[in-house]
Amino acid sequence: MKQHRVGTVMAPDVVRVTPDTTFKEVAEQLARHRISGLPVVDDDEKVLGVVSETDLVLRQAAQADAQDPPRRRMPWRGRSARRKAATASARTAEELMSAPAVTVHAEDTIVSAARTMARHSVERLPVLDEEDRLVGIVTRRELLRVFLRADEDIRGEVIGEVLVKTLSLTPGTVEVTVDDGVVEVSGRLERRSEIPILVRLTSQVDGVVDVVDHLSYRHDDTHTEPTQPAMHGVADDWLRRL
Repeated sequence: MKQHRVGTVMAPDVVRVTPDTTFKEVAEQLARHRISGLPVVDDDEKVLGVVSETDLVLRQAAQADAQDPPRRRMPWRGRSARRKAATASARTAEELMSAPAVTVHAEDTIVSAARTMARHSVERLPVLDEEDRLVGIVTRRELLRVFLRADEDIRGEVIGEVLVKTLSLTPGTVEVTVDDGVVEVSGRLERRSEIPILVRLTSQVDGVVDVVDHLSYRHDDTHTEPTQPAMHGVADDWLRRL
């Protein structure tokens, strides 16, 4: 089943900085290009970290706190105190950046990239090639474009790629309707174990918001006794892969 890759939606022209880029230059780049973050790369285009507007704000806040009278300062201790002191005196991208950088590869699926972005609460991800060199940048906006697919396109892919090509079902066995990205599937499958597989594969189609299951089955093979011969077919193959 075909899934769109990060490389198909990323922006190939990446504004980046080097480790010795100054605080002021970083701020100017962010303002000029109206972006919230920049990858920091070495001479080999390997991503060392990411410096963001948040990093700049934290630096300024830490510096202001360091200049407060002693009685007004926060009681930072140990590692927190050392980190805050380092942040307050940071002058270059290398000193300001968050590292290691959260990245994705151009061959990763859009779904996996979205999960990475959500898991780490970031708004943009540097995209790497097979040699881990920077080749692009992907933002939430690009990842969300997949949900702009027309309902008919989604329906066609569910029927053609999931039902017929992947699960080898006869056309018409399952009725598929799509409304604003919500896919409803109904019909009767041969075995109960095939239902969750069909639902999961459908949910992985680009642009699908949700899957509503109205499916029934002829045989319940989920309670097969170990001594009984198991039924074999497409469900067994996909259960091993999932």
